[in-house]
Amino acid sequence: MKDTSQYLETFRRLAQEPAQPQLAWLQPVRQAAAARFAEVGFPTPSDEDWRYTNLAPLAELPLHPAPRPADQGPAAALVQARPLAGLAGDRLVFVDGYFAPGLSRAGPHPPGVRVTNLATVAREEPAPVQPHLGRPGAGADNAFAALNTAFFTDGAFIRVPPGQVVERPVELLFVVSSREAGATAHLRNLIIAGARSRLTVIETYFGAAGAAYFTNAVTDLAVGEEATLEHLKLQDEGTAAFHLASLRAQLGRGCNFTAHSLALGGRLSRYELLTLLEAEEVECVLNGLYVAQDDQVVDHHMTVEHAQPRCASHEYFHGILAGRAKGVFHGRILVRPQAQKTDAKQTNKNLLLSDTATIDTKPQLEIYADDVKCTHAATVGQLSEDAVFFLRSRGIGLAAARRMLIHAFAGEIIERVKHAPLREELDRLVWARLGGLGDSGSAEGTAPKD
Repeated sequence: MKDTSQYLETFRRLAQEPAQPQLAWLQPVRQAAAARFAEVGFPTPSDEDWRYTNLAPLAELPLHPAPRPADQGPAAALVQARPLAGLAGDRLVFVDGYFAPGLSRAGPHPPGVRVTNLATVAREEPAPVQPHLGRPGAGADNAFAALNTAFFTDGAFIRVPPGQVVERPVELLFVVSSREAGATAHLRNLIIAGARSRLTVIETYFGAAGAAYFTNAVTDLAVGEEATLEHLKLQDEGTAAFHLASLRAQLGRGCNFTAHSLALGGRLSRYELLTLLEAEEVECVLNGLYVAQDDQVVDHHMTVEHAQPRCASHEYFHGILAGRAKGVFHGRILVRPQAQKTDAKQTNKNLLLSDTATIDTKPQLEIYADDVKCTHAATVGQLSEDAVFFLRSRGIGLAAARRMLIHAFAGEIIERVKHAPLREELDRLVWARLGGLGDSGSAEGTAPKD
């Protein structure tokens, strides 16, 4: 990758302009992040964590901050045609990195619940924001997280006070309407769920088809004691776009946290999930489904850190790869010495629909406690010839039979979504996207095996 000097020069220039948000308390945080970015630098394939994902195509772009859109007409059309458009609930829309109140909607909330944009809170009520934006936390060596802190323009802020329940999901839409090559949107989200609260959040990323833009997003979660939070990230970027994102979750005692990742679009995408189980009796479930074809590259990099006793984590990731697509999965479970009675399971299953599709999978256990139950597994295979023959013997065509089997494979992940209307919308979306994918390759092959 090219050096960081041009990005630091951009930061120094923006620091002197009335960009949003530029606040006195935030400037030292931005400057420290810029210095950290310069120190860490861009990752290359020689870095172990980026060994299988080459960012050279991203480096070739003339990266620059996306300008605030003067006309929101193109973005409005994209929002109207967005995936999951049938969901009811609050909707915050961000266009090219900037909050778009005219495209957003927010209904009445229980007392104390706040759903708004981060820039407004950072300006009007910085107290709940400051500890999170200034915290290096897990993934401190992530160059793109540092770049995000230095350059972010806006993002979502959600705070649910203790004991409150938000019944309808909160939908966060991040759309890039700019067609300039290298246009970059840096987005920062902060979600705080108080003790014994309940909330469902959906993050959807999409943009102009064929545009070579770059989305760099960071979401910080703080889940309180005995709270329940379900989070879904849907990545459906344009076919020429680049998408790098991370989620960092701090989990309180007895909470129930579920995170789903659905990656469908983009030329190259990577999602880093960093979860810290820093209190006892936490239940954490991470689910992922990635569907790629043509020359797409989709990467999931996950770390689950068990820091206290009697916690459970379960990770299930399925990949469907066709054409010359490439998948990367790195799953690390870290069990600290004091984390006795840990129950951790991790599974990565991959379905290759062509001879040219590839997957690099690396499930990993790092255990320093002796009273634990930890397992991991990875499978790679093709559609079962016997299963395809069984369906065809019942009068089902080849393409339809393959599509049904692929859908069933994807359904193992989708059925774990708790919110019923969201689960139904996702199932329809995946079924529609699988159209034609079942025609890739041949029906020959074997079922996934360990």
